[in-house]
Amino acid sequence: MIASQSRRHARVRTRKPGLLPAAALALALLSGAALAQSAPDAAEPPAAVGTATAPAPAVGTAPAAPVPATPFVAPAIAGAVPAGTLPHDLSPLGMYRQADIVVKAVMLGLAFASVLTWTVLVIKLVEYLGGMASITRGAGRIEAADSLRGALAQANGRGPDARMLRAAARELNRSGPELSHAGIQERIGSELGQIQARAVRQMNRGTGILATIGSTAPFVGLFGTVWGIMNSFIGISEAQTTNLAVVAPGIAEALLATAIGLVAAIPAVVIYNVFARASGGYRLRLTEAAAGVERLVSRDLDRRAAGIAV
Repeated sequence: MIASQSRRHARVRTRKPGLLPAAALALALLSGAALAQSAPDAAEPPAAVGTATAPAPAVGTAPAAPVPATPFVAPAIAGAVPAGTLPHDLSPLGMYRQADIVVKAVMLGLAFASVLTWTVLVIKLVEYLGGMASITRGAGRIEAADSLRGALAQANGRGPDARMLRAAARELNRSGPELSHAGIQERIGSELGQIQARAVRQMNRGTGILATIGSTAPFVGLFGTVWGIMNSFIGISEAQTTNLAVVAPGIAEALLATAIGLVAAIPAVVIYNVFARASGGYRLRLTEAAAGVERLVSRDLDRRAAGIAV
């Protein structure tokens, strides 16, 4: 009996080690089933970082309506100008109003110079036409007269031809018959030359301003342009943008100063050249009148020397 119990205990000892492999196999099977159930969840892509996951609808409730997609709007850029709009009024008057105070002063000065140019044109044109008509008639009367006294009787007004005749008659009366004829003619010729010079200077009075405007207006306009462009570059640095819509108005205002300078300078130069040529024609008419007076004086002196009454 003791022997049978010992054999039973021996069989139990031999069977106990066989339980361990069976337990390990059971654990392996259980872990495999768990991995199989979690595999579909792992295959789903991970949600984007920072995005909210919509909660699953509750059982028995209607599905939510789809949310419409919102169009992408680009962020506003500093200094950007909306399409179809202009930050400034780019008309000439609008650019003047928005220009810098220095550029405004330049524009006003050039506009005044332009008005002055056309004013001088109107005034001097009337003077030249009147002076040319007067000296032409006077030279014709001097040429048609037989003596200095007869030409002086026909002279009227205060034109240069009348002044020449009066100056010649005065010098001829001061000089006696005993004086040299050559000396008398030389003195009369000197007085006639002074009268011509004064007449030409009076006729050209006011045209010097045309030469000044024609030579300085472009540079004054250029000064306004340089000042305006300098302010535009300062605005670029302050706005920290090179957008043409922001820069263009300042540059346009600056270039307007140059345009006004050219508008003032070009007519001034042209008008000055016209008056210079007209002055040459006027001087020629004066010379003809003076030569006619000298001929009358020479004729009267010869008559005096011959004892013929003048």
